[in-house]
Amino acid sequence: MSAPLAITMGDPAGVGPEVIALAMEDENLRRHCVVIGNLGRLAVGARKTGSTIKFRKVENVQSLPDAAGEVPVLESYDLSTDLPFGKLSVEAGECAYQCLVQGISLALDGKVAGIVTAPLNKESLHLAGRLYPGHTEILAELTGAEDYVMMLVADSMRALHVTSHISLALVPETITQERIMRVLQLGNEALIRMGIEKPRIAVAGLNPHAGEGGIFGDEESTAISPAVRTAVGMGIDVTGPVPPDIVFLKMHRGLFDAVVAMYHDQGHIPLKLLAFESGVNVTLGLPIIRTSVDHGTAFDIAGKGLADPGSLMEAIRLAASMASKR
Repeated sequence: MSAPLAITMGDPAGVGPEVIALAMEDENLRRHCVVIGNLGRLAVGARKTGSTIKFRKVENVQSLPDAAGEVPVLESYDLSTDLPFGKLSVEAGECAYQCLVQGISLALDGKVAGIVTAPLNKESLHLAGRLYPGHTEILAELTGAEDYVMMLVADSMRALHVTSHISLALVPETITQERIMRVLQLGNEALIRMGIEKPRIAVAGLNPHAGEGGIFGDEESTAISPAVRTAVGMGIDVTGPVPPDIVFLKMHRGLFDAVVAMYHDQGHIPLKLLAFESGVNVTLGLPIIRTSVDHGTAFDIAGKGLADPGSLMEAIRLAASMASKR
């Protein structure tokens, strides 16, 4: 991997500056990265955690510092020096947005190998007039991606999401045979790139007991089962629909490499329960590599030096691995 990875700072009022400082203490990770954010805020994050890491402003990714223990920073937004931690604000929302926009632009131009995103706060994003549900939708719009899939990775387990940031009331009408097929195709390709030669994928049902033969709903028979049959015919090793209350247990026991979840929490709850500190969010279907922490801005602990950098560190490792195999 010749080009560095860009870490976007996310919401400056959240734990982003702190987890970045802590993650950058690892020399093996630091040498892969340039941070996009606010130099002063990152320095505050380091002080809050007791980190001795130093951040240095650079003008471009071709002028990265060689000094040991220094982290290059591309400044994307001027912040008030007294911006409080743990508070919603227009300023914080706009800063997070601008960091991401700059990272996407660099990745599309091939100047960075991919982007790793620290968390943003959706309410602050909306206060700033950036009316997106989250990172994924911004990434899709600015990269021109029409089909994209959220994949959550936690150790040897992976969840692929048919739907993500939408109301539960809209989920049944959004689950179509075509969408499930696209998730299976993108997921199967991604798993192979991650080194799994023959991925084994399970598709969760939407309804209790996977519909119980239509007693609890017909989405399994009208959309999920036809998609599974088509995918099998294409050579994808896929099983389903599997009752959602047991499918993740089966993956945890090694029977599957990934589960296709029908909605956000169906996939997120089991993986976060088992690996909250090390989970990674990956966006499939983009023309660039993007990984992310699987947690939010954690306003309740932001600025207190309590944040855990584990998820960010795993996100950097995974992005670097994906970039090296691209």
